[in-house]
Amino acid sequence: MNRPQDSEEQTMFRDMVVKVLTSEVKPHYEQWDKDGIVPRSLWQTLGDAGMLCVDVPEAYGGCGVPFDYSVVVGAEIARMGFGALATNVMVHSDIVAPYLSHLGSEAQRQHWLPKMVSGEAVGAIAMTEPGAGSDLQAMRTSAVADGDDFILNGSKTFITNGQHADMVIVAAKTDPSAGARGISLFLVDTMLEGFSHGRNLDKIGQHCGDTSELFFSDMRVPRSALLGAEGQGFAYLMQELPRERLVIGAIGVAAARGALDLTITYCGERVLFGQKLKQLQNTRFRIAEMETDYRINKAFVDQCIREYEQGDLDAATASMAKYSATEMQCRVADGCLQLFGGYGYTTEYPISRAFMDARVQRIYGGTSEVMKEVIARSVLGR
Repeated sequence: MNRPQDSEEQTMFRDMVVKVLTSEVKPHYEQWDKDGIVPRSLWQTLGDAGMLCVDVPEAYGGCGVPFDYSVVVGAEIARMGFGALATNVMVHSDIVAPYLSHLGSEAQRQHWLPKMVSGEAVGAIAMTEPGAGSDLQAMRTSAVADGDDFILNGSKTFITNGQHADMVIVAAKTDPSAGARGISLFLVDTMLEGFSHGRNLDKIGQHCGDTSELFFSDMRVPRSALLGAEGQGFAYLMQELPRERLVIGAIGVAAARGALDLTITYCGERVLFGQKLKQLQNTRFRIAEMETDYRINKAFVDQCIREYEQGDLDAATASMAKYSATEMQCRVADGCLQLFGGYGYTTEYPISRAFMDARVQRIYGGTSEVMKEVIARSVLGR
């Protein structure tokens, strides 16, 4: 479903994305979900198709297209019911790559961005710790200066792409006494000694989404791995969060569209009490409610995309988009599953996966409760 403002080029790009997903992902996705992870080779497939980090400048191997082309990739993946893959690609293309583009040195960009565009290198970002979720200032991972290096120690959890990652942006405390001003970011090559993957976490949804524990044990990283200025990590995280939250909102809107499309088709086929399900008033009213809910959120997210492209999207508005769209996604997924009845509760019907995959959207990238606090502060102050 094209956005009204899609240009001819955007429509062609969207069609290409759908074609690749139909041929390269759809036939295998159910098995990947059972396996609990997508194959590493998929990243090269997506890279070869030009679907990774598309707004990275051409000088670093990207297409240099506007941000909304990147949104198209994640949104179409989500709309087609591949929620875990949408999350994996979003982290790689819409979080890690922008950090590098905006903060990296020329050497860092030249080294990592072309590999991320091609799928040769998979990117991840490690903020969350077992004892510190949304409270980033409570993190305990440390990076102690030692000559021309830093010694990294600590652990991270819930890290998307953690198993496949070749490079991880790690948030660590370089000055534990300085609070938020003591956090720095590092580009960590996972081939270095002292890095190890923990288990791939078993989740209630997004089963093939690679979500891992990561460990750093006396890991020596060169000072050249420092991303941006030392002690500015927290500020950088706050600076880059609006894009992350906006893209999560866009994925939520697209996933809701996919769930609605599945349900509308089913309601036109299923017969109950001698009538097609779509002819019953309850069905008609529920679809009307959910379609309206979807369209209101889609309009707002599209507005936020335009504001982001113009450099006008603030943190509170991005939080509104993430909060509203993901709450809507969960309402729609639940309402759609209800219309499928007992069949909706079986894994044979994709609507069950849409329901299970939706739930985490209200958690990662900042919980709905954190979003409400960010919004409230912008309206009421602290």
